Amino acid sequence: MWFMKLILYFLLAIIAACGGNKNEESDFVYTNGEKEKILPTELSLSVEVKGVDSKNPHGDGSGAVQLSAVAKNAIKYGYKFNDKSEEVSTDGTFTYTFKEEGTHDYKITVLAYSSTGDYIDFSKTITVFVAQHEVELIWSDEFELDGALSAQNWKMETIAPDNGSWHNGELQHYTNRLDNVYVSEGTLKIVAKKEQYTAQGTTKEYTSARLNSLFSFTYGKIEVRAKLPYGQGTWPAIWMLGSNIETVGWPACGEIDIMEHWGHEPEKISSATHTPSCYGGCTDVTVGTTTITDYSTEFHVYAVEWSTESLRFFIDDEFVYAYNPMAKNKDTWPFTADQFIILNVAMGGSWFTVDPDFVSATMEVDYVRVYQ
Repeated sequence: MWFMKLILYFLLAIIAACGGNKNEESDFVYTNGEKEKILPTELSLSVEVKGVDSKNPHGDGSGAVQLSAVAKNAIKYGYKFNDKSEEVSTDGTFTYTFKEEGTHDYKITVLAYSSTGDYIDFSKTITVFVAQHEVELIWSDEFELDGALSAQNWKMETIAPDNGSWHNGELQHYTNRLDNVYVSEGTLKIVAKKEQYTAQGTTKEYTSARLNSLFSFTYGKIEVRAKLPYGQGTWPAIWMLGSNIETVGWPACGEIDIMEHWGHEPEKISSATHTPSCYGGCTDVTVGTTTITDYSTEFHVYAVEWSTESLRFFIDDEFVYAYNPMAKNKDTWPFTADQFIILNVAMGGSWFTVDPDFVSATMEVDYVRVYQ
């Protein structure tokens, strides 16, 4: 027994002698093979908003800021704006431009990193003014000429893609008849009707119209002033699809739903996107939902601002929703190429029914405008 205790004491002595070192300049103890922890110190941040003077206390409207950070024992720096993704700077200087129009407060966080990868951080809040951007109307349809729809602006989509039927369990045929789509008194009318109609070898109980713009664009703002149809089973939409849908398919082409409305949820207006990473029912991607009680009796302006960074949705100039994924790639952000505009009223779907007393309902559109 005494021999075993002697061996144990001998091993503990070896471990005590070899297991660690102590830095003479601090109380930090580290084991062999590990680096000593180094933390930067005395971190400071200076912020210069471009164009600040007595008349422009929050800048000249460009949104540009010049940042400079200094810390002892720092080899690189990182910047976060409103706690979003980190931007790296090797020397502590960084120029950033805020884009949101108006005067807003922004939180800026700087992180100073040491050679061991450890860091300290510091935050401050600044106020920046961004002037309204100059925009130009590049395309529109004001629907001023009574009669048939402009063949120069729109294509009527009538061929159903799913063996004579449309996706989502829809119950209508789309036609190019004046019964379902026409212009009168300064507005476009898309009329969904209860009637038997046969096309492509299938008979449906409802007809309506689906319009695709011949104009397509990348980035900008689209506004559509519309009054929506009333009735359980109606499904009007103002939306966009990638012009490359014939080559890459859906949802790789990207879908932007500016406005969707379901008659069985009468006061709910939806704004959403569909991408390869999420095309319905994703737990980590939300949609915009707005309550409007007079959707079928009054006109409202449904809009989206599409930039390289985000999609921002508006109703009557009020912001309602944004899609802005942190990581942008072909799966989360296919919105880097042309899209065209779609106006339609579907009837029924795989998850809701049509009122048996339904006769007809109309989506009325005052204008469609695209700005850049």
